[in-house]
Amino acid sequence: MQTHFIYETLPARVIFGEGKLDSLGEELERAGLKKALVLSTPHQADWAHEIATSLGTLSAGVFSQAAMHTPVTVTEDAINFLNKVGADCVVELGGGSTIGLGKAIALRTGLPQIAVPTTYAGSEMTPILGQTENGVKTTQKKPVIQPGTVIYDVNLTLTLPPALTATSGLNAMAHAVEALYAQDRNPIISLVAEEGIRAFAESLPAVIAAPNDKSARTKAQYGGWLCGICLGSAGMALHHKLCHVLGGSFDLPHSETHAIMLPHTAAYNEPAAAEAMDAVRRALGNANAGQGLWELAKSINAPLALKDLGFKETDIEKATEIALKNPYWNPRPLEAEGLRALLRRAWAGDTPQA
Repeated sequence: MQTHFIYETLPARVIFGEGKLDSLGEELERAGLKKALVLSTPHQADWAHEIATSLGTLSAGVFSQAAMHTPVTVTEDAINFLNKVGADCVVELGGGSTIGLGKAIALRTGLPQIAVPTTYAGSEMTPILGQTENGVKTTQKKPVIQPGTVIYDVNLTLTLPPALTATSGLNAMAHAVEALYAQDRNPIISLVAEEGIRAFAESLPAVIAAPNDKSARTKAQYGGWLCGICLGSAGMALHHKLCHVLGGSFDLPHSETHAIMLPHTAAYNEPAAAEAMDAVRRALGNANAGQGLWELAKSINAPLALKDLGFKETDIEKATEIALKNPYWNPRPLEAEGLRALLRRAWAGDTPQA
């Protein structure tokens, strides 16, 4: 049992349940907000316009150019539009890309945020912002970054395609796995992490088999909430460092990259984080954490190889060098040879190894 730790709670109002999107207007009024700018990606623009219309006079319009890895140039465009329409808050409809844009706006303006997640990424539960500029992705953590209100409505996840459901769920699980061995872990977050991993291990295969199963989708959304709490409450280590390198410097897609890397980073840390991996094994019902995560990913048809995302074998050396320049704390020391081998297995789609 861990006997020395610091635990800080994160302030957030969570509204969870089917049909809760209908309470968005009430939440704006409750907070004294009068002009909400609805944010989305281009893909979800029609949906964002529907929500904006439903808000009536509480709507300031829609900005639908949110993009993966939160480019600084897109944030600047959004703020210019926000100032033009006189918005006093933002509503973030979508996954990590849209919520990231809302966070970046809040960091620069101090405006309130209401997050309405449509994936399981978990970004809505964290005071962490990752953004990209000049091909480099950096992160920062400040209270103003975290959305003050989050609305979880299972109906918003029913249109999430099976392929994205799989990678979004594994992306969320990565937050919980890493929280179990993070330098600032604590017993409360460890309990939340194990429960979050278990919720996804049980729900993802069911959702892939029956995408409209609301019971399974609700359990997955519950898992996403818990794993998001983990990401917001404990630090990041090797897994997130490598994914930030692969996303920011090689423009690989976010959730797919996390899905591929998770079994390999877990296996790498398994020898140095036995207690954490015991929790992962219990949650998965598997005798091996890294292998269990890989088998889960394979069973739900998630991508297994970085080469299938466009990552080149010749880029392994460069990725290793970038990862070692400013490494995050990790329970197992980061060594060039070990990282090269890890990345090569992930590139090829091979089974993970410690």
